[in-house]
Amino acid sequence: MRVRTEAKRDAIVQVAAEVFRELGFEGASMVEIAARLGGSRATLYGYFSSKEELFVAVIHGTARIYFEPIFAALEQHRDDEDLERVLQGFGEKFVAGACSQEAIQARRAVIAESGRSDIGRLFFENGPKKGMTQLAEFLELQMQKGRLRRADPTVAAIHLMSLLDSETVTPSLLGLQGPLSRRELRDVTRRALQTFLRGYGPDDPKPA
Repeated sequence: MRVRTEAKRDAIVQVAAEVFRELGFEGASMVEIAARLGGSRATLYGYFSSKEELFVAVIHGTARIYFEPIFAALEQHRDDEDLERVLQGFGEKFVAGACSQEAIQARRAVIAESGRSDIGRLFFENGPKKGMTQLAEFLELQMQKGRLRRADPTVAAIHLMSLLDSETVTPSLLGLQGPLSRRELRDVTRRALQTFLRGYGPDDPKPA
């Protein structure tokens, strides 16, 4: 019985990343990845059940570099009273990561393959859904503290992410926009937050 190790898994992901980058998802094969790894397909399938699962692991390996520190910082500021400042910092960093060349290329690849395989679900459940859950937990705490009105925190997180995406990720996916400057990051995030806080800001106190 072979013993699976984290080091071996990381080595597979690293080699697979090179193959996917050179050949694309369609052109890449588990045979080619195994050959470059110096092992067998059986070894790959011992760690990943399909090429789709391995491709998603490659994408998330890159995404973690950008997004894990962003969500970790958000958690560290959960008790900060200046919610708008915290969300502004989060938004600017999130947009910068989401609009990076690596992230945009990964999204395009997932979208291209989603209609033909299970790759869309795997990508969402192991990546964006986790980030959305972390953001929802943060927003729920702000609702409990009275900094936001009471609402479904998951829906609120979806709305905030969508507002951040609308001026940035969508144009980048279509090739209509290049890298954003620091000023552009600040401005698009501020506009998204202004809209979000108008909808989710604390309710006005009832008159006595």
